[in-house]
Amino acid sequence: MTSSFEFNTYPARLSDVERDRALKVLRDGAAMGRLSHDTFIRRMELALAARRSDELAVLTADLPSENRFSRALFGTVEAVSGFTVRLRRAWQAERLPKLLLPHPGTARALRIGRDPASGLRLTHDSVSRVHAELSRQGGVWILRDLGSTNGTTVNGRRVIGAAVVREGDQVAFGLMAFRLSVN
Repeated sequence: MTSSFEFNTYPARLSDVERDRALKVLRDGAAMGRLSHDTFIRRMELALAARRSDELAVLTADLPSENRFSRALFGTVEAVSGFTVRLRRAWQAERLPKLLLPHPGTARALRIGRDPASGLRLTHDSVSRVHAELSRQGGVWILRDLGSTNGTTVNGRRVIGAAVVREGDQVAFGLMAFRLSVN
């Protein structure tokens, strides 16, 4: 007497690595302009809901996948461009005028702006009357934008509210740029 057994075989479960790889191909496709925003969103939703590898393959079939050569090429370009940005910032930082941080024992904040009563008066047109404030709180320096028209930036990023600053940071009030220094 022979008995036969039937085994139900289910497709292999989709791994997180496979899903992440497909999502990256979709993001790259959208970044290269090969997918419209709506198509990208729909395919992302389908990729997150996919249960099998073949479902992911359908979503990315019309998009080029990245090979080792292009990954190495793009990585090299990214590294070189990152280096040039850091080099340019370092070069500019040394050429900026210094803004001396107040003595840490100073209880009052340093007010910065065009107002004659400001602790640091900057007469440039891009600087607001009451532009920013620099104070020491809890052992760190805080730079607070006071609703200026042309903004306050720290290392190229606009300050919304307040930001922690330290020696060597590049700060700008409107178009007036400085490098923070303790001496």
